[in-house]
Amino acid sequence: MSKIHVSYNQIHSMIKESVDSMRLNEDFQPDIMVAIGGGGFIPELFVSPPKRTFLKKKNNKNISIQAIGLSLYEDLEIWRAAHKDDNNSEPEVIKTQWLNFDSSEPSLIGRNILIVDEVDDTRRTLAYAVRELTRDLEKEATKLREQGQQVPPTKIGVFVLHNKLKEKREPLPKEIMEGNRYFACKEMPDQWLVYPWDATDIEEHTTLASSENTY
Repeated sequence: MSKIHVSYNQIHSMIKESVDSMRLNEDFQPDIMVAIGGGGFIPELFVSPPKRTFLKKKNNKNISIQAIGLSLYEDLEIWRAAHKDDNNSEPEVIKTQWLNFDSSEPSLIGRNILIVDEVDDTRRTLAYAVRELTRDLEKEATKLREQGQQVPPTKIGVFVLHNKLKEKREPLPKEIMEGNRYFACKEMPDQWLVYPWDATDIEEHTTLASSENTY
């Protein structure tokens, strides 16, 4: 599989262009961002840095930033060796860090939540994040209803740098895929992406990214 190197400058430009062309500020209007660690941390900072360069405040309020940790690829080679005779088995997604709804401030209920990751590959991690977050939101909404409170609708969107055009292991909900809540800066064939935060020599990496002319 051929490698594609992506530089920080390219990521900066593609996010800026995508936020404008996909009308994130006008249509989805996220007010909470949830980054999937560790690949989602850097794109999230580009989308909503300290000066809010690309995403605008909603109702004159800053966009809150949250983080979750999901593990799928760690120790993948060890997992494959242990399951080499089981063609139907797949590594599980494991929570290493999750949202604390009891102390979440502001509340996630009634918000427009944008989940951020670097790449939509097999979609297992993204689907897991959406499914688990939706389940927790439903539990929280049930508690509020039982207390006699009004529960405004909560919307979940997904933002990725790259979507690989391949068969996905799991689907995302229709309300995301068909409701203008799925945002991919670039769609591409199933190729090996090398991001700058994975580079040991950033100057060489940037040179390779520029010479490949993929952006």
